[in-house]
Amino acid sequence: MTTLYIDEDDISTSSVLDLVEDYLTAQEWSFERFDEEEVTAVAPGAWGEIHLRYMWREDAGLLQIAAVFEARVPLPKRAKIYETLALVNERLWLGHFELWSDEGALMFRHAILVTDSEVHTAAMTEAVTHAAIKECERFYPVFQFVLWSDKSAEEAVEAAMLETMGEA
Repeated sequence: MTTLYIDEDDISTSSVLDLVEDYLTAQEWSFERFDEEEVTAVAPGAWGEIHLRYMWREDAGLLQIAAVFEARVPLPKRAKIYETLALVNERLWLGHFELWSDEGALMFRHAILVTDSEVHTAAMTEAVTHAAIKECERFYPVFQFVLWSDKSAEEAVEAAMLETMGEA
């Protein structure tokens, strides 16, 4: 992931989503702007593409960042996934995972309060995007264990969260 070093003198944008587009361009990720409230992008991830969605709520001064990975939850597995979500979310410092019930999509979401400082907003957007991708990559195996290996939520979290010591 390319780090965007932000210089206040270089930023001359008129909207929060312009800052998002500047960041996505620096990352060389494909993106599409739908209107003055939404930009979507595709970022490479360790387990496949991660679809990013940036939604601007001017009335609340909030920028919501959502990251969706390529995992759909069939109806019979949803109860186990909700249990898994509770265990996974206990381990997060920022944002949360949820199940988008309409499509059965698993996503990571977080919102940031936008300030008058474009530099701060751009830096927060970069940091939250990086965190979203990192957490999707970190917890993807947990969700896969529950969905396809028929593990319990506890077994999946324990198996996926084992940290190796040293190198082989």
